[in-house]
Amino acid sequence: MTALDPTASDPTASGPTAPGPATPGASTPGTATPGAVAPGPTAPGPTVPESGELAERLRTALQHLLPGLRGTRGEHGDLTPSRQAALGALDTHGPMRISALATRLGIALPTTSRMVDLLDASGWIERTPDPEDRRASLIALTDPGRQLLHTVRHETAARLAARIEKLSPEEQRALYTALPALESLADSTNPSTSPSTNA
Repeated sequence: MTALDPTASDPTASGPTAPGPATPGASTPGTATPGAVAPGPTAPGPTVPESGELAERLRTALQHLLPGLRGTRGEHGDLTPSRQAALGALDTHGPMRISALATRLGIALPTTSRMVDLLDASGWIERTPDPEDRRASLIALTDPGRQLLHTVRHETAARLAARIEKLSPEEQRALYTALPALESLADSTNPSTSPSTNA
């Protein structure tokens, strides 16, 4: 009686078989079978809510979010949100006339003029003659003004990052996905993104 080899395959087990001749009408991987049924239509995506509902929910969220992003009053002298916006416009678009700054901020010229006087007194901006019209002047950021603006932006981003870290991973991914739409919305509504009106 011959001992069985434990490594030998079971003669009764079905092992790999050599491919036989192709059967007429049989399909092979990667090829379509004539008369095969095409996949059905996919399920419709979620319904987009009305713009009015989106606007109200976004307004409410921003109303509760923005106050927590601003620093304590007096933390950086008299840098109010409107004055910070003025410094930001000068940082982004460069030197400009007061009238152009008023247009970008969407506020009245007399109000902008008073704000520029305060920014000048704080040393955050400077006035230089307009090369196109020596009777007019341009306002521009000073180095201290630019440094202040970047410090405030960094602090604001840090406060927002602390809040974002409290969200779930799913909420963080949803927020990241929504950023392009929010940025497009900001570009379409922010006066500071409109063409320059220095002339």
